Parts: sequence; C-alpha cells; structure tokens
Amino acid sequence: MPIYALGEAEPDIHPDAYVHPDAVVIGSVTLGPEASVWPTAVLRGDDGHIVVGARTSIQDGSIIHTTRRQPTVIGNDCTVGHNVHIEAATIADHVLISSGSVVLNGARVDEGAVVAAGAVVSPRFHVPARRMARGVPATIRPDHEVPDGAFAYAVTSYRERARRFRTDLRRIA
Repeated sequence: MPIYALGEAEPDIHPDAYVHPDAVVIGSVTLGPEASVWPTAVLRGDDGHIVVGARTSIQDGSIIHTTRRQPTVIGNDCTVGHNVHIEAATIADHVLISSGSVVLNGARVDEGAVVAAGAVVSPRFHVPARRMARGVPATIRPDHEVPDGAFAYAVTSYRERARRFRTDLRRIA
C-alpha cells in the first residue's frame, strides 16, 4: 500500500487500522484504531495534520486534505461515503458524510449530524448536532432531527469489512 513520509512528516497508523493497498496516505496523517481507508482514497497531510478517529471509514475515492491554517479532524465512529472531499474541516463523532459531498475549509459538522449526498458545505458553515445539511450550497433541513445511533450499522459494517479484507484479500493478477 502506498504510505509515504513527506520530509519529517510520517503517517501514524494504528496497528488495528486498515488501509487498502490501492489507497494513498501521505505525510502528517493519524489513523485511529479500527479506522479504515478504502480503494483510491487519498489522505494527503502535506500542508497540515489530518486525524481520522477510531472506527471511522474513509470510503472509495474520497479525498481528505488540509491547509496550513487548519487541520482536518474527523471524529470517532464516522462514515465518510464514496467520493467525498473534506478540506480543513472539523467533523465530530457519529457523523455521516454522504457520498459525493464536499465539506470545505473551516466548516464544522457536530455530533450525530448528516451531510446529505452531493451537498456542498461552504467554508465556515456550521452543521448543528443531529441535523441534516443538504443542497448546493448546503442548508440545514429544518424539519428533520437525526436519531441517535442512526449510522451505527454503517460503522459496524465497515469494521467487519476491514477485518475480512485484512485476512481474505489477495491479489490474483
């Protein structure tokens, strides 16, 4: 798997984390226990630090980057869907960032919130706890509160999937 130091900055990957062989992790990146990074995802900690919490999945094709002014922090038990872009944002615990969405510089997504598929969360936008942001640019859906534990199944699914891939994945060509 392509894991790169950049100068003195080396990824810190917990031994229980899983990084797919076709994912790329560069520089100042920390992956917590049972975190998973899936095919073609790129975590590039060249300008600042990226933190991915315990049991959080970064799914296929996602790009996680940062800036010199602000790190990217993704909490525990989060699901970052396919083809997501997160740049210098803070994502709390138990959050779903749905497929194809973008979360930009200085944005904050609080615990238990959802960023809907295809949404674009503008710089410095705040998604309150247990609320849903949707649209381009994202706005808060006023009539919807996300139930506690709504994404626990996804976290569990990707933890189990990472265990399976760690033991059963084999390249045949």
